[in-house]
Amino acid sequence: MRAVRAARPGLTEVAARGPVQTAAGEFRLCPVRLPHDLPLLAAWMNDPEVADFWELAGPAEVTERHLRAQLDGDGRSLPCLGLLDGLPMSYWEIYRADRDPLAGYYPARHHDIGVHLLLAAGARGRGLGAVLLAALADHILAVRPACRRVLAEPDVRNTRSVRAFANAGFERATELDLPTKRAALMIRRRTRS
Repeated sequence: MRAVRAARPGLTEVAARGPVQTAAGEFRLCPVRLPHDLPLLAAWMNDPEVADFWELAGPAEVTERHLRAQLDGDGRSLPCLGLLDGLPMSYWEIYRADRDPLAGYYPARHHDIGVHLLLAAGARGRGLGAVLLAALADHILAVRPACRRVLAEPDVRNTRSVRAFANAGFERATELDLPTKRAALMIRRRTRS
């Protein structure tokens, strides 16, 4: 009998507990399913507003390699579709920032959780990013008691993303020179001052 590998040990509870009620509607994270979700995600990665920051534009295989690296990896990153009232409208990566290469660029703490967010074109410009980021940060902190901070590192040129994180209660701690970008380190603490 073949052993079944546990999916994303340590992060599955973030997606498994839900949905989360928000001012915008019922929000749910669903782990990415390949090949089912690939056409939608590849289309989003080829959106010109997304391509500059995610660097996954091109044939679907480019996006698939990125997703497979997480799905087949060591469980420190969980790629998810975000559904609002049952409709896919965002892509999320929930990751153990303390176990990510990012940890070499900031004073990482054990159990730090990182978040990447991509809003589909129809979801932008309505304040949804901030609403969903705040709800997800609250959710992560509720289901992961050992986590004291949720963080992100959007490209400083992506002013809309930086603003959404700030509006969601993330503080801009510093700027980081990462291998592929200059990033704003945004931190949402369990207790905010």
